[in-house]
Formats: sequence, structure tokens, C-alpha cells
Amino acid sequence: MKKIIYILLLIIIFPNNSFSAATDSGSSDGTSSYTKAYNLIKQAKKYEKKGKAEKAQKRYKKAQKLLLKSNKEKPLQADTLNYLGFTTRKLGDYKKGEEFYLLGLKINPNHKGINEYLGELYVVTERIDLAKERLEILKDCNCEEYDELKEIIEGTKKSKY
Repeated sequence: MKKIIYILLLIIIFPNNSFSAATDSGSSDGTSSYTKAYNLIKQAKKYEKKGKAEKAQKRYKKAQKLLLKSNKEKPLQADTLNYLGFTTRKLGDYKKGEEFYLLGLKINPNHKGINEYLGELYVVTERIDLAKERLEILKDCNCEEYDELKEIIEGTKKSKY
């Protein structure tokens, strides 16, 4: 029964996905769509810190397109779903972002990035109890994801969204 629900979830979330086992070729220079998206996200975060929201948003949009492409080429990779959730959330679609995070957690329940970012989404959407559940999962990781989420939950660090 769990497998059926999981497959139905995939069909709902990725209706145009072929679920092929193709490789993530990305481009003629050999750089994968995922790697390009990751680099765009790093740039966008820097622009956000500098207060250049419009430039950050443009990079998040480009990264999201590349991540969707990467997910079609290599479906159901937790890291890809993590950044799909992240870029989607940064672009203001919290519901769809949450769906990507939750799908990623089905693949890797202890994924540090997903747990942190999903916790941040829960803080922004005023579901602190759920954010604390994500923090609890990260408590033994001895990682920056735990520290950052804890600061956001406690209000000592502001999350842009």
C-alpha cells in the first residue's frame, strides 16, 4: 500500500516526468544541470546578503528550471529535491516547496539540508512545532544546519523566507 501511495504522489508532483534512467548531461561543456543550479543558488544567496533581491530571484528562477530538468533526467535524488524545495520556497511557493522537501525526506529521512530548510519553511509559515520536529531530527548531527535552524526558531537569526 505504501508503494502505491508513493507512486501516486510521484505522478501528482511530477506529471510530465518520464522517470527514465537517463544521465544528467546538462550541457555540451559537461557541466550537469544540477551543478549549474547549485552554482546559481550560491550566487543568489550572495545577492540576498547584499540586499539585491531582484538579482537573487532571477538566479533562483534559473536554478529551479535547471533542477526540474535534472530531476527529469535523474529522478528522485534527495539533493535535487532539496534544492527544488529551496528554490521553490525562495520564489514564494511554500506549498510546492514543502512537497519537494517531503518527497526528498521519503528518500532520505535524515537529509540535513532538507530538514533544515523544511524547518525554515515551517517557521515562516508559523508552524513552529513542526520546525522543532525538524530540529529534533538534526540534534545529534553536530552540524551547522542544526545551529542555523535553532537560531531561526529562537528568533536570534532572521530567515528571509
